[in-house]
This record gives sequence, structure tokens and C-alpha cells, in this order.
Amino acid sequence: MSITSLLGGVFKSRQTHIDAYTHNSEEIQRRVMTHLVQQGQRTQYGKTWGMNNVRTYEDFANRMPVTTYEELKEPIDRMRHGEADVLWPGVVKWFAKSSGTTNDKSKFIPVSADGLKNIHYKGGKDAVALYLRNNPKSKLFDGRSLILGGSHSPNYNVANSIVGDLSAILIENINPLANLVRVPKKSIALMPDFEAKREAIARQTLHANITNISGVPSWMLSVLVRVLELSGKNTLAEVWPGLEVFFHGGIAFGPYREQYHHLVGSSQMQYMETYNASEGFFGLQDAPGDESMLLMLDYDVFYEFIPMDEFGRDNATIVPLWGVVPGQNYAMVISTSCGLWRYIIGDTVMFTSTQPYKFKITGRTKYFINAFGEELIMDNAEQGLAYACKTTGAEVLEYTAAPVFMDAEAKCRHQWLIEFSRQPSSLDAFAKALDQRLQQLNSDYEAKRHKDITLQQLEVVVARPNLFNDWLKSKGKLGGQHKVPRLGNSRKNIDELLQMN
Repeated sequence: MSITSLLGGVFKSRQTHIDAYTHNSEEIQRRVMTHLVQQGQRTQYGKTWGMNNVRTYEDFANRMPVTTYEELKEPIDRMRHGEADVLWPGVVKWFAKSSGTTNDKSKFIPVSADGLKNIHYKGGKDAVALYLRNNPKSKLFDGRSLILGGSHSPNYNVANSIVGDLSAILIENINPLANLVRVPKKSIALMPDFEAKREAIARQTLHANITNISGVPSWMLSVLVRVLELSGKNTLAEVWPGLEVFFHGGIAFGPYREQYHHLVGSSQMQYMETYNASEGFFGLQDAPGDESMLLMLDYDVFYEFIPMDEFGRDNATIVPLWGVVPGQNYAMVISTSCGLWRYIIGDTVMFTSTQPYKFKITGRTKYFINAFGEELIMDNAEQGLAYACKTTGAEVLEYTAAPVFMDAEAKCRHQWLIEFSRQPSSLDAFAKALDQRLQQLNSDYEAKRHKDITLQQLEVVVARPNLFNDWLKSKGKLGGQHKVPRLGNSRKNIDELLQMN
């Protein structure tokens, strides 16, 4: 009997709890809110907002303000200096460094011991539980897990307190038993120099029995390419015959799917999406044939949602989970045991089902193009690129897009800067296919493109190899969980990239 068969029974009871999401979702979420409020009453923030008077969801919604990082920055900074009972009971020692805001280069998201246990690690265990249920013949634990992480550094001068990528915090605090099946060793996994780390990981794992890999698709791809280079093999299936699954998250997988198919070289390879952000672990792909993810309801996360057509307005509608409807685009609002209260995370989602609650990530509240009323979101972009790649045989590695604003003749367009791993047979055909698919997906974009009256056909500029990595490196953001901003109303990012192209 394999090791995986022996360990698989540990996860079966958890699978039963997850099945309860289908019929008990509201009850589960109300219990989560009650638990969080009871803990929050012990904090300075809870006392300021009278959390001891919260009994129902209506009390919670009427009393507690909706927040962004700007509103919580000051209390978070006090937490970083070691102050206790600010946003969550006790002293929080870990802070996940995330991409910044308009006013700051970085955000520092608190990660409490409760949040680490009851959100992030719970999500990792559930990913395994659901994967094993869907793959009863798996040999996941009969080999090693390649987990790609970032790095961390000391937080101010507070003893035993660190700031860094969430992945680095997870690796730093992982159960020592997990290190028996995980590679690379911690000293390599936490190296700050991504290029040196990439080389070290490739060499350490080259002859290991890797059965599963976990990480951000773009950075993992870079490591896997180096493994192939060192091995002299054509596919990863030749290097690691036992490789069976990639647990991926952080960015959309669509642009990378074909590259992974070619790189792995096995039709048996599984791909499981996870939604594990710095702010929390929220979703898992529970069915291999369904790209939607299951919203994880019994973690220390209480969910609310703002319809995107009202986002940014005063008195915008905010609904709890049981108030959402499928097919509508929402901004996600979370309250967690890390001390984030009614916090706008910045991601947008659309539900595909409510029994159980399943969803797709559609983009970011700030990552869209709406320079001319076209309201182009990341979900449109990903689907459009997938169609253009399929039509022309291209493969996209990285991309960003921004508007080219109106000239003297009131002509304007979208400009896409794309790094291809396989260039299309015709760049013009690729641009036309992308443009046509965007019109099919987005009626506002279609209306603006009508007869070229407002928007002209989009422009595609080919990026030189490694342009996006070089740009991230110039900003000290190479590796870890850093991502290329995909869409933007500003030309700041794309102009910097074009200057380096």
C-alpha cells in the first residue's frame, strides 16, 4: 500500500465538512461572523466601533465601517511596532508584504497566528483533501512537493517579527513534519535573490521524485524551464515521471496553460487553482472540469460583496454571501481573524453557482481599462487572449495593456504589450482575433468599437524576451508573489516598459 493511501484517510472527514457548504452556507457564515465579532470585542478597534453591541449581521453592517488599506494603515503600523490588541487580540508578529497603494510602495497585511492556522494552512490542507477525493489513485505523498516561495526580512526592530511574501511566512512557520516531503530546503526557499534561488532550486530538485508543484505560474515556469535546461530532457515527465499536479494561484492560469502542457508533456497532469492571497485563502477548484472555484465558508473569513456597477459610490449596496446572485460582478469585502474588518481586498468575482457558492475571479477593482466607457476587465482580457492564441497558434508569456488617449482627430485605441513564448503566425491576425473576441465578450467595448467611431482596433506591440522580468527586477520585485499589472487606465507602467523594450 502506498504512503498516500495510508494518509488519505486523514482527509476524509474534512471532505464531509466541505460537502455541507451546499445546504448550510448562510448558517456557516453567520457562525463565522459571530466568532470574529466575539474576538474583535477584545481589541481597540472593536471598542472604538462598539463591537460589543453587535448581535446580528444587520448590527455588524450598520455599525462597522467599510475599510481600505489607507483606513487601516495607522493601526497596522502600530501592530508592526509590537502593540497588542489593536485589530486582533494579542501581538501579531507576521506581516505579508503586498503590492502598494496610490500612496505607498507596499502594503503590510497582518497575519495572526489564528489566521495562519484557520485560514492559510487550512486552505492548503483542503486543497489536498479535494485533490485526493478527485484522484483516488494519487501517489501525492509518495514523493516530494516542490513549493516555490518568496523571502522575508526583519520587521522594524521587533523581536521574532518578520515582513515578506506570504509564501515565505508560510514556509517559515510550516510544521516541521512537512519538511520531510517538501523541497527545496528552507535556506534555499527563502533566498531573496530570485535568479540565484531559481538556479539552486533547479539543481536541488533535478534528481528528486517530485509528485506535485505549488506556486505562481509565471515564476514556477521560470524554474521549470531551468530544470529542463539542466536535465537535457524534452519534457518534465521525463525528469519527474511521478509528477501529477500543479497547485497554482496568484495570477490567471489561462495564458500559461499551453506552455505547461508542452513543458510537462503528460496528458495525466492535473492543474488545481487556489485563491490564496496575502489577505486570506478564499477558494479552491474542487472539480477538475470546472474552472470555477468553491468559496471556502468555514475559515476565519466573513464575506460581503459590492456590485461593481455601484463600486465607488457613496451608499453603495453591500450584501452578505446569501445576498449575491450569479452572473453579477462584485468587489469582495472580507473580515478575518488577521484583523481586517470589512476590508475591500481589491479583487472582483462573479458567482457561477449558489448551491454551493462557486465563483470566478474576474479582475481587480483597480485593474481595468475604462478610459472611454468600455469597462474592460481582466476576465475579458484573459478570455480574449486565449481565443487569439488558439486562433493563431501563439502562446503568451506576459502582457499589459493601457489606453492610447484621443489625438487631435479624436482617435484612440488600446495598446497591448505582449511577450510571447511562441509568436503568432501573423501579428495582425492575432490583434484582429483579440479585438473581435473582446467585442463579443463586452458590449460596452463593442459599442465603442462600432464603425471605429470612438475606439480604433487595438494595437499589439511585441515585447522582447525577459522585458517584464527586467522591469520587475528594476523595481526590486523579481520573484515571490509580485505580478505584472495587466490592465490600467494610466500609461505609467506601459510607458516605462516600452522605454526598456
